[in-house]
Amino acid sequence: MSNLHVVFGAGPLGRSVVNELVRRGETVRVVSRSGQMAEAPQGVELVAGDLYNAAVVRELARGAAVAYQCAQPHYWEWPQKFPPLQAAIIEGLAGSGTRLVIGENTYMYGDTDGRPLTEDLPYAATTRKGKVRAAMSEAALAAHKAGKVQVSMGRGSDFFGPWVLDSGFGDRVFYPALAGKGASFGGKLDLPHTATAIEDFGRALVILGEREEALGRAWHVPNDRPQITQRQFAELVFAETGHPVKASGMGKTMMRIGGLFIPGAREVVEMMYEFEKPFVVESSQFERAFGMKATPISDAIKATVAWYRTHPQSKD
Repeated sequence: MSNLHVVFGAGPLGRSVVNELVRRGETVRVVSRSGQMAEAPQGVELVAGDLYNAAVVRELARGAAVAYQCAQPHYWEWPQKFPPLQAAIIEGLAGSGTRLVIGENTYMYGDTDGRPLTEDLPYAATTRKGKVRAAMSEAALAAHKAGKVQVSMGRGSDFFGPWVLDSGFGDRVFYPALAGKGASFGGKLDLPHTATAIEDFGRALVILGEREEALGRAWHVPNDRPQITQRQFAELVFAETGHPVKASGMGKTMMRIGGLFIPGAREVVEMMYEFEKPFVVESSQFERAFGMKATPISDAIKATVAWYRTHPQSKD
């Protein structure tokens, strides 16, 4: 089998996959619109490519053992641009023998009214972005069943870690905490809300790419302390920064107001049910099948704070 691994997308999830592949000594090619990735590990090939073009996908992934779909359009462009992006990637890999591992979230399940999320839940989303995710997952599984491409999918909760900025556990939490200011979360602070360490997400996707039994289904990637509340998460962050805890939750009304000026905030409004009820992502199936445990969340937060310290907030 070829040791070439192709990563589509140079965002935080793509980076975490790259980091794991480099640790394993694999040959890595990263394909993105710009063909750039700041602080890329030595030896990683960076290529610019139009992933909406199946022929480009086919050429850039030629001979690869595994391809990892970590690319996505802007959050507010999902309904229009996400399905054709993934469809082109699937078509480009069809018949090539390259396995496809898709990084996903949990939007397709919809509002479970506080019940834990497991892989056997139906796709019951009523939101625009949830329906998009459901349709894309169904299309990928259909391609697998039809024999076009071997597919497995890894699903994470809201993630945090190096390079993760635009997230519920991103720059609005870590930069203020480092400055001794108030961290801003979405919704209610004292309800359980699973957080996924980005490096664990990447490691899990690489495991899915190498294991035969991973094919043809979705897996929830491992999360440490899935019952953690956002307030408890904040306490761990502020303990690491050495500042007193200051945290607040932003409700749906404030998100709507923010959405008048910020497209990303506007798109969060329909997903606020995740922050107004318990939101627990169960990952024991992955842990039992592949023997991977998540990084202790305190260690992951420590590494995240260290990254934010060395990457000051842009003044733009």
